[in-house]
Amino acid sequence: MEASFWHARWQSQQIGFHQTTVNENLARWWPTLEIPAEARVLVPLCGKSVDLLWLRHQGHAVVGVELAESACRAFFEENALPFRVEQSGAYVRWIGEGAADGIVVLQGDFFAAPADVIGPVHALYDRAALIALPPAMRELHCAQLAALLPAGARGLLVTIAYPQAEKAGPPFSVPTSEVRERLAPDFSVTPLHEADQLATPGAPNRWGLSALSELVHAVTRTR
Repeated sequence: MEASFWHARWQSQQIGFHQTTVNENLARWWPTLEIPAEARVLVPLCGKSVDLLWLRHQGHAVVGVELAESACRAFFEENALPFRVEQSGAYVRWIGEGAADGIVVLQGDFFAAPADVIGPVHALYDRAALIALPPAMRELHCAQLAALLPAGARGLLVTIAYPQAEKAGPPFSVPTSEVRERLAPDFSVTPLHEADQLATPGAPNRWGLSALSELVHAVTRTR
């Protein structure tokens, strides 16, 4: 997708991917990774996710990367968090202050962001980034993760899987087999959880899919 696609989605508030509460998988599975509190967490394509706040409350410094200015502003303003804005080359830093100290949202193109602009990161949280991208961009995304994260870095990666022919993304179907293929050989992938999103009687199925699963993976940078 071109940048204009996502700008248009935010402008029209077509942001069904946004969750107003902390992601249940993050709260359940992040503690099992035993990531040190001092680890700085990278959250690509973060939108205005309140998951950034949850991670900060665990003691982590957090750097989110987001393309849309409106999403960066909304994160701070909707959560009544003080911030300042600084230009950093082609990027804009939205820097939390006070209660938001330790949170930075970098506005700009994640795929082109150099390591010195993002700063050191030691862990990863990806809930809605990989599944937002078509195949060619998924390859770029995984290459950028490998370039930014050092050996030994751990993280949580959440995807969904469904018969891709039944729906045009985003979000796209990214099963565990593809997660492994795209992240190899730079990351090891351990499936943690799979939930059938249509199993409960009356479960919402707004896309009319015959099957839909949510997949949670632990990932570790191996080299």
